[in-house]
Amino acid sequence: MLILSIESSCDDTSAAVSEGRLLLSNVVASQKVHEQYGGVVPELASRAHQQNIVPVVHQALEQAGVKKEDLDAIAFTRGPGLMGSLLVGTSFAKGLASSLQIPLIDVNHLQAHILANFIEEKNVENRSPEFPFLCLLVSGGNSQIVLVESPSKMKIVGQTIDDAAGEAFDKCAKVMNLPYPGGPIIDRLAQQGNPKAFVFNKPRLEGFDYSFSGLKTSFLYLLRDEIKKNPNFVEENQADLCASLQATIVDILMNKFKKAVKEYGVKHIALAGGVSANSGLREAFLLFAKNNQLEAFIPKLAFTMDNAAMISAAAYYKFIEGDFCDISLPPFARTEI
Repeated sequence: MLILSIESSCDDTSAAVSEGRLLLSNVVASQKVHEQYGGVVPELASRAHQQNIVPVVHQALEQAGVKKEDLDAIAFTRGPGLMGSLLVGTSFAKGLASSLQIPLIDVNHLQAHILANFIEEKNVENRSPEFPFLCLLVSGGNSQIVLVESPSKMKIVGQTIDDAAGEAFDKCAKVMNLPYPGGPIIDRLAQQGNPKAFVFNKPRLEGFDYSFSGLKTSFLYLLRDEIKKNPNFVEENQADLCASLQATIVDILMNKFKKAVKEYGVKHIALAGGVSANSGLREAFLLFAKNNQLEAFIPKLAFTMDNAAMISAAAYYKFIEGDFCDISLPPFARTEI
């Protein structure tokens, strides 16, 4: 079972080749053009995908030692994501599958992030969670607690009612005039600061839902008030601000997740999404698992960001179930798991 997978939901063009669950190659072309704008510009992203997709797919096939005629299926991200970016990947996948007369597999981007915990590689210890398990899915656009009962059956038990955790990181970084993307920079600076230096508002929501809009407002007001007293406040307290912000976001995420684990009584837990690369969140997640005798699973750093390897993991399960995609189906910008 050889599958070529394509990911183009945002600003990374990626292609991967897998044999069953075993990953043979995973190539990612990132777009630097957005840094000067402080965020992803959709039109520029789709243009860059058009430039990158052919060389990226070619390189993925070459690294895997596979010819396109050997492929059994083409998988692609159908959504959610930026419509212009999705159209590039979708159109390419449809064209290639038609020319080779092999099946298409459409993959939900959010489900793929979760199933990144099932990627297998050569010459490494491959671990994966047992069903059912709870997954904390945290990215720039999503903050969700998901009950995963099978590769195709997932239920959202909690999610953000406004902003996502990744968005909070990036917008607070922008207020501090840090480069884009701000999340990784905050993570790096936080390791040099005091996480208890500043206190920010935390939401008071019932159930397992999240909210980060109040935290962003609290952070903005603190900077506004302190800059009035000292114009150099941000520069002089940058590390402490980052450490306190990161500690607050991690605390908000983990408090709800801990309650959900207790509610559902699972023994396996997983982390997924771009923000799962955050060192503070990974540390808190593993510590919680250790203290409660839980099996914890976190994708390697290369598989936390948008990449085609996670698309291949999801495509494997759809292939063995014969769940293929009609060529007429369009991409979608928004959806739930």
